[in-house]
Amino acid sequence: MVYLFGNQGLLRGLIADNIYGFWGIVLGEAIYTFPHALMILLSALSMADARLFDAASSMGAGPFRAFRSITWPGTRQALFAAFCLVFTLTITDFGVPVVVGGDYQVLALEAYKAVVGQQQFGRGALIGMVLLLPALLSFAVDAWLRRQHGDTLSGRAQVFKPLPCKGRDRCYLAIVLLICAVLLMVFGMAVYSSLVKFWPYNLSLSLNHYQFNDTAGGGWLAYRNSVSMALCTALIGSVLIFTGAYLMEKTNAQQRLNLALRMLCFIPMAVPGLVLGLGYVFFFNLPGNPLHVFYGTMTLLVVCTIAHYLTTAHMTATTALRQLDSEFEAAALSLKAPLYRHYWRVTLPICLPALLDIVRYLFVSAMTTVSAAIFLYSPDTILAAVAVLNMDDAGNVGGAAAMSTLILFTSAGVSLLLAWASRGVLRRSQAWRQSTPTQ
Repeated sequence: MVYLFGNQGLLRGLIADNIYGFWGIVLGEAIYTFPHALMILLSALSMADARLFDAASSMGAGPFRAFRSITWPGTRQALFAAFCLVFTLTITDFGVPVVVGGDYQVLALEAYKAVVGQQQFGRGALIGMVLLLPALLSFAVDAWLRRQHGDTLSGRAQVFKPLPCKGRDRCYLAIVLLICAVLLMVFGMAVYSSLVKFWPYNLSLSLNHYQFNDTAGGGWLAYRNSVSMALCTALIGSVLIFTGAYLMEKTNAQQRLNLALRMLCFIPMAVPGLVLGLGYVFFFNLPGNPLHVFYGTMTLLVVCTIAHYLTTAHMTATTALRQLDSEFEAAALSLKAPLYRHYWRVTLPICLPALLDIVRYLFVSAMTTVSAAIFLYSPDTILAAVAVLNMDDAGNVGGAAAMSTLILFTSAGVSLLLAWASRGVLRRSQAWRQSTPTQ
């Protein structure tokens, strides 16, 4: 965004004022939180039952009436969850405000300044506690909406496939292309700046910025560490989060325990990564703590990253699980099938797209995390995102852009590889989405 709309930006003439300030934060946070909200909404909308829309159409209900009576009641809880997530991620983020915020002050930035600039750890922790209030409010409203939300996917559900409509489809296509153009423009500018010798005076292309071993910041070791941590976070975290969400949503024996666990799952999205990292430092760096041996290791970085991004992954899993009718569990009990078999043979195949979204989300988030990990790494476990900050502090902006480009392409490559590798599994597990051929 700075290379596009900053004082020396490529598109500086398109805006009356520069990007620094309130509207710069709004645009940056919209891009930053877009995939978080999209995951939750796609998880809810993909579970639509075609029978309800067919019944509405046969009774003469128009598209707006069908949306108001079917789509909105079935997805309002997910929409509110996405709203709360975007709100809390924005109010607790300090990365975007510290770059494009200018003179506009936010709470998360004040916490960052108190800890890093003034060494006032107590003041930073106090601001972090204030930032917990939105999470508590979100939890209360989410609990109320959960009681109003019914099951939307039964055992006889059929996948919804909207009929073609040229006007509507072209309108939505234009909206999608516009969103994609904005995202590609911002990310593409970062890639282009990594190839420019010296912005904006020498725009000739070169790969000199990718010679990480010749510059300070961490080099290729940081990139390898990030890939290793992202793989461990994605594989271990997705299994733990999805299984935990299933046990909380589908078992009612310990209601108070489930309520407490749901509240704890909301808290990480409201805790700034900086405060979360400080908490890990204060706890694991105590000499008398038997867990002190994990301080500065890759294990602690993996645990911290899973905890940091727990909320979005948990919301995605619970949104998918809440769509499943309780008749699935009733059928399993009538057949005397154990819980683990029902989980493996029924729940997991139906919710596999959401699980794959969680795996992809955790990998990408682990590749880009910096706020929580900046206090926890050692010289042997330095991460790529931290190396970006180190190179930028050293004045090597081109090298920072080059490392960011590697993070971007690695995340995109793994996402495409995951989509390609899971095609066969999805084709078998999502066979219920295929239309039954008519005779």
